[in-house]
Amino acid sequence: MNRVVATRAPARERQHLRRTIAEALRHLVEKPALDGEARDLAALIVFCLRGIEATVEQAAVAWEKRNYYLRADQFRSEWAWAGRMADRLAEALQGERWDELPLLLAQLFPHFADIRVTRMTRSPSLWRRAYARLLNDEA
Repeated sequence: MNRVVATRAPARERQHLRRTIAEALRHLVEKPALDGEARDLAALIVFCLRGIEATVEQAAVAWEKRNYYLRADQFRSEWAWAGRMADRLAEALQGERWDELPLLLAQLFPHFADIRVTRMTRSPSLWRRAYARLLNDEA
């Protein structure tokens, strides 16, 4: 059996996901109303937050292997918001509680304030049908 080799370090993957979320938030801010694309963008944010949570766990496990338990716990607690926000956002989307969506998305902005989006680099195909995938994943 062949070994699976990670193509991207967890920190680099986390930064890629953060950039994707920042661009999705920018697209959502420009939307005048909640439409199908807005739901897809919000679902994409859920998937990216789950990805961030996974990279945090990868990094923490690597530190634990080197006996850096305190650093691993600190790192997990620094990034715990990602998993919580993914769950809350997914619940709102799946429950079709659209009135909660703006507040939840607004709570994300401080976590991505350090990312400057001067040019959109993510393709719309990235979030196309993300809402349907989110509903199917949880069904």
